[in-house]
Amino acid sequence: MTSFDTSPQLFDTAPGLNVWRALLALAVVFVMLATTGWTALRTQRAATPLAASVGAWEHGRIDGRRLPDAQSAPARLARFFASLTEGQRAHLARRYPLAVGNMNGAPVELRYRANRVALGQARRTELARMHDSRLSPAGQQEAGRRVHRLASLLKPGRHILAFDPEGSGRVAEVFGDLDRADRVSVVVPGVDTDLLTFQRSERRYAAPAGMAEALYTAERRASPSTRTAVIAWADYTAPSGLGMDAATAMRADAGAVRLNALVRALPGEASVSLFCHSYGSVVCGRAARALPARVTDITVAGSPGMRAATASQLRTSARVWAMRDADDWIQDVPYLEVGGLGHGADPVSAAFGARVLSARGAEGHSGYFVPGTESLANFAEIGVGSYRSVACAHESGTCQTGLSAATSAGRA
Repeated sequence: MTSFDTSPQLFDTAPGLNVWRALLALAVVFVMLATTGWTALRTQRAATPLAASVGAWEHGRIDGRRLPDAQSAPARLARFFASLTEGQRAHLARRYPLAVGNMNGAPVELRYRANRVALGQARRTELARMHDSRLSPAGQQEAGRRVHRLASLLKPGRHILAFDPEGSGRVAEVFGDLDRADRVSVVVPGVDTDLLTFQRSERRYAAPAGMAEALYTAERRASPSTRTAVIAWADYTAPSGLGMDAATAMRADAGAVRLNALVRALPGEASVSLFCHSYGSVVCGRAARALPARVTDITVAGSPGMRAATASQLRTSARVWAMRDADDWIQDVPYLEVGGLGHGADPVSAAFGARVLSARGAEGHSGYFVPGTESLANFAEIGVGSYRSVACAHESGTCQTGLSAATSAGRA
C-alpha cells in the first residue's frame, strides 16, 4: 500500500501545494453552498411526504388533547404513547403513518405498523407513476423498480423501523426482537445505499438487508442463549458514487446526527455495537463523540478513514475495532485529509490504535458479511460480547489486549 506523509513539513516545502489546498477548500465550500441552496429551494417548492405527515401531526389531536411535538425527547414521546389505549395508538399510526413510523420514542411495534401503512401508500403512488404519460420511459421504469422494492418490504414478517420515500429513499429494518434484546447490533452501510439498493438478489450480502440478516444468523449461532437484534440502518442519505460527497464528511455529519438519535431512542438497556462498512465508518467516526455509553463497540470494515488521526481522538468509551481484506481496493485510497477532502488516517494502521481483526475470506470490498468468512464470525462474536473469541489480524493476538474474562462475557 502506498504511504502518504501528511506532516506539516511536507505541505510547507511542496511548491504550490498550499494553493492547491486553498482551491480544494473553496471547492468544498462551493459544493456545500450549492447543495444547501438547492435543498432550500426544493423545500420551498413542495413539502416532502414525511414533512407533510409531521406537519399534520403537529396540528392533530387525540380525544381533544393536542399531540406532543414530534421532535420531543424520545422519553417524553414514549410516556405519551404509554398513556394511550391500544385503539388510540392504532388510530395515530393510520392517520399519521410516516410521522409515527419515523418517530424516535414511539413503541417499536407501532412503528412497524405505521410503516406498513406508509409503504402501502408509497406503493400506490409508484403504481400510478408507472403509467403517468408525463414521465419519461426511464422514469416509469424506475417507478416500477420502486413498486417491486416496496412490495418486498411489505411482505409478512418484515419489521420496518423507519421509512422515507422522498428522493432515493431511506429505510431501516430490524431482525430479531428489539424490545427484548440483550444486545443490539446496528449495520451502517456506505455509498450508493438507498431504497432500491437496500436489498439485492445478486450480491445479497453487499446490501444492508443481507448484511444485517447474515449478522443476525451468525450471532444466534455464536450464542444461542443471547437475545440479539440487528438493525439494517440505511436511514441516512448516503453519497451516490465516489464523487465529491463521498470524499467529504457532509453526508457523514448529517448521518451521524440521525445515528445518534436512533441509538438514544432504542428501547430497554441493551448494549449496542455498531458495524460500519466503507463510508459508513465515516458516519460512525463523526458520531462517536456523542454516542451514549450503551454503545460498547464500534467496528469498521473497508474504511476510508474515520475523520480522526487516532482511535483516541474519536473520544468514545466504546472499543474501536477495524478490519480490511487484503484484496479490498479501499487500501489504495489516500489516507489523509486535505482541505476537507479525504477521511484521515487508516484505521487498520498500527498508529491509529484500533483493535485489528482478521477479515480472512472476505474477498474484496463488499464481502465482509458473507457467511463462512472470518470477518462475519468476528462481527458476530463482538455482537454477542464474546470478545475473547475473536480472531485477530496478527498472530500475536494484540487485538485482545486488555480484554478480561468479565469483558469477554459481555459484562463490562
